[in-house]
Amino acid sequence: MNKEHFKYLFDIYFDAIRNYLYFRSGDSELATDIAQECFMKVWEKRASFKDPPCKALLYKMANDLFISRYRKNVVAQNYIANEKQYDETESPEDILQYKELSRKYELALTQLSEKQRVVFLMSRDEGFKYSEIAERLNLSVKAVEKRMKNALQFLRNALKNETILNQPIKFR
Repeated sequence: MNKEHFKYLFDIYFDAIRNYLYFRSGDSELATDIAQECFMKVWEKRASFKDPPCKALLYKMANDLFISRYRKNVVAQNYIANEKQYDETESPEDILQYKELSRKYELALTQLSEKQRVVFLMSRDEGFKYSEIAERLNLSVKAVEKRMKNALQFLRNALKNETILNQPIKFR
């Protein structure tokens, strides 16, 4: 599909798809966003189309994107509702315990070797997979697994056993 054909599809179907989404959602901004996302996907996948997308395919894509967005919104709203419920049941003692555990965790992180800390934070904080970490750090996946295993083992022991945390900080 070339640029002219895409422009033709966009000009003909964009308003119709946006209206369809507006009738489903009742939100004109959401409808516009999803319609734009639908056409972005068509443009990104233009090389994989044997035949140019037809009207039915565009509506199907728009509907799938709408449902996906709706499901994500439901999950987010449930999370927020549960978070509020949890906040209301927290006692001052729970908050104090959480702060103490958080302090221990931060202190234990500083005592990890730099190699272990980097792998641990890339995995847990940034959400990288072991293969992605290995690629970025020019390591084997096994090396990443070993560093992660050692880091988790150290942190587990450090959080259970306060004597480790009372030792002076070692810079490795």
